[in-house]
Amino acid sequence: MFRLAHLSDVHLGPLPDVTYRQLASKRITGYLNWQMNRAKTFNVGALGAIVSDMLAAKPDHIAVTGDLMNLALADEIAFSVKWLETLGSPHDVSVVPGNHDAYVPGALRKASIAWRPWTSGEHGWAKANDNGYPYVRVRGDVAIVGVSSARASAPFLATGNFTELQARRMGRILDRAKAEGLARVILIHHPPVRGAAPAHKRLLGIGTFQKAVARHGAELVLHGHTHLPTLYWIGGKDGMVPVVGVAAGGESQGHEKPLAQWNLIEVERGDGDQPWHIHLTRRGLVGHTGQIAQLSTEELVEPSRRAAIQARTAAKATA
Repeated sequence: MFRLAHLSDVHLGPLPDVTYRQLASKRITGYLNWQMNRAKTFNVGALGAIVSDMLAAKPDHIAVTGDLMNLALADEIAFSVKWLETLGSPHDVSVVPGNHDAYVPGALRKASIAWRPWTSGEHGWAKANDNGYPYVRVRGDVAIVGVSSARASAPFLATGNFTELQARRMGRILDRAKAEGLARVILIHHPPVRGAAPAHKRLLGIGTFQKAVARHGAELVLHGHTHLPTLYWIGGKDGMVPVVGVAAGGESQGHEKPLAQWNLIEVERGDGDQPWHIHLTRRGLVGHTGQIAQLSTEELVEPSRRAAIQARTAAKATA
């Protein structure tokens, strides 16, 4: 069994000192949002509790699906590197960027260079872009496929983008991983599902992503961005593919979104009818206690198959 921890949207704070020159861009809107909103609800105590609980579970690997930063300042990039180092060896931690990590033009490139130890993967599977995406990292029986939806967008927008070129390259990775008998887990920041995010925060290229998964297949997609613990299903080559979101890793009291959470994904080989068993456990802060508890647990079985399993179970019970 391979145990994968999923964390996202930590929005590391507090903000470093910001100059007037740095605010002469989209960063002014993000700065005001931090001062009026996020600084009140995101704190290191919540994130520290989540990370401690996650590390205590001793996962085999940790996936961070973006928005480590707020304004993508140089000092934030340096701080994000220090924080990633606290999670463990770069061999055991993978990261993909979010829209806040690409807040202004040029920021994504700088962050991608700084994060290269956490995105460097197997050679020869597919060509990556200048920022290193898509990548694949084979760990145990799992191929962790990191793609980027991050881009610098206009003020008051938090849209992402997934291109045809990245889809073709991801497809080659998915095909090879399937041929090598690996479970394929895709990491992306924006949810590749229509209606999962409001229009000003949506992913451009949802159809492109879904067509690639339908053509090549995958076992699981993990994302962040919405700060919500969600589960969607999209079509895959061999059946429906679960798309799992997670609440923001640093969220504390004072906001309408759920308190900080992390996901534990357990991947185990199955049989011919179900090649892989994937189990999802959500853990997070509970009320005002500051304590971490298990919030839910379930096996990720597509709805139609779940109904058939339940029907068979009921038939056996009454036989």
